[in-house]
Amino acid sequence: MRLRHIPGSEEEIELSTWVYHSPEEVRENIGSPLYIEIGMGKGRFIMENAFSNPGIYYIGIEMYESVMVKATRKLDRLPEEKTPHNLRFIRMDAKDINDYFPDESVDRIYLNFSDPWPKTRHAHRRLPSAQFLERFYRILKANGEIEFKTDNRELFDFAMGEYEKAGFSLEYHSYDLHSDEEEMKRNIMTEYEEKFSAKGNRICKYRIKKIK
Repeated sequence: MRLRHIPGSEEEIELSTWVYHSPEEVRENIGSPLYIEIGMGKGRFIMENAFSNPGIYYIGIEMYESVMVKATRKLDRLPEEKTPHNLRFIRMDAKDINDYFPDESVDRIYLNFSDPWPKTRHAHRRLPSAQFLERFYRILKANGEIEFKTDNRELFDFAMGEYEKAGFSLEYHSYDLHSDEEEMKRNIMTEYEEKFSAKGNRICKYRIKKIK
């Protein structure tokens, strides 16, 4: 899907107080416990988490300014008393994540409806690939977790074969998340999840844990 460019979005993101602009700024300001979402899109998921859990520090990561600016604009419109003080964003490519976060500094990583990169030669670009999971392993604390959701069954099947290679154990998985009443009690839907599930697509999810 081709992204629609929003004129001026680069300048808005550069000036936004919601955005960290360098690895040094991230390392100076991160709190604990720290949860990050890689590929935050318009920000609905991570913003709802931040509102609901003020004692947890959240950082949303997105590669495209024209997507992230929709999240920063939502936050800019909030009255001061509703402004979340436990939420920030980073505009970056996930492959550079080890430049931004110290080893063993993150408690949980969310991967929601990541680009499936369907061609075999692009498998190493998939966020739940062993290559990316090894990067994530470094920044996760002991027993840190990754939660991954997708409606793409082929991508999920691929992901189920990758986590052990990178040193993770499987804590939970479902090929039909929305039929699991207990798990849905804690589920916050993303924009894509709401859209795809409304079409009848089954949502797959796993939760994996870092092991030594």
